[in-house]
Amino acid sequence: MNEPQSSGDLYDPIRRRRVVATPEEHVRQQLLSWLTTEWLVPAGLIAVEKAIDVHGAQRRPDIVVHDRTGRPWMVIECKAPDVNLTQAAADQVAVYNRVLRAPYLLVTNGRVHLGYELDHNTGAVATLSELPPYT
Repeated sequence: MNEPQSSGDLYDPIRRRRVVATPEEHVRQQLLSWLTTEWLVPAGLIAVEKAIDVHGAQRRPDIVVHDRTGRPWMVIECKAPDVNLTQAAADQVAVYNRVLRAPYLLVTNGRVHLGYELDHNTGAVATLSELPPYT
């Protein structure tokens, strides 16, 4: 349930706790709802702001969707609706993915969604016109 208990928080069903209702968090919660209800991704295969080590520094990707074997499948970076999606946002999710090595990346502000497919063997990056199905 994304019903706020007060005007300042939201319930995050993945992290199983209340979180501050920032504009970026609203985007994240809408996307999490879509992942679990429309794409039918099991909640247990979604990580939200879970720390990873990137060149000795702790980083927290917004969302990592794992495939059914537990491997990272898509790394997602959420921005507030009023934030324009720039190369810096795409670079941010790409830095996370150097460690995670997921085949798909998504950057979204809730209005605009930029998706990419990566081939880790060749280094090729393709822009997606639509997201791949989660199977």
